[in-house]
Amino acid sequence: MYILYGGDFTRAPLVQWVLEEGGIEYELRKIDILNGENRSAEFLAVNPAGLIPVLITPEGDVLYEVAALMVYLADRHRLEDLAPSSADPDRGLFLSTVFHIAGDIQPEMKRFHFPHRFSLRREDDIGIQDLAKSLVLSRLGVMDGRLAKRGPYVLGSRFSLVDFYLCFWVAYLDRRTVCMRFPAIATLYNMVRSRPGATRYLQETEGMADAYAEMMNTSPGGVIA
Repeated sequence: MYILYGGDFTRAPLVQWVLEEGGIEYELRKIDILNGENRSAEFLAVNPAGLIPVLITPEGDVLYEVAALMVYLADRHRLEDLAPSSADPDRGLFLSTVFHIAGDIQPEMKRFHFPHRFSLRREDDIGIQDLAKSLVLSRLGVMDGRLAKRGPYVLGSRFSLVDFYLCFWVAYLDRRTVCMRFPAIATLYNMVRSRPGATRYLQETEGMADAYAEMMNTSPGGVIA
């Protein structure tokens, strides 16, 4: 059985969703990052990098990096309705988009939510957030154009985990602004959110995003260390 370390305000729901969609047995162990449990000696013994989510495989391997975890689970358990197989013609576009989100959107989202980690002066935090949001919106604009040409999903008429991955970050950025500005992404978001397996996770993510934004308003120096 898999063991997943996750918790509120983490990317663990992305992995949980794949596990649930695949009917894969797992145990969830919640880590309270607001209180620094991810920096505790107990957790660092599991993952010295202090990163969440962490997936322990049935063989005992310790894996992290959320995009890798999602694709790994889909590949290992042959969830081809979530991830095209290596021989599938859609595999290239699938991987290209997964890596684009992981490499170009996700890092800017970290700057947006944790500006204090990237600045030497607190007065620079707002500028870092604004730049990060601008960059994400620019990249979403490109994605919107692609979806408009061959959507409604990233792989055309075929849903995959990359659609959920993208919508997760839309929910955490500013879903109202994104959906107003980018109609093709709005269509995608509404379609993914209406999927029975995804509705709960995106609703919870929206709630977490709103709660985090409120905490940032009251604690602009940083909520999570």
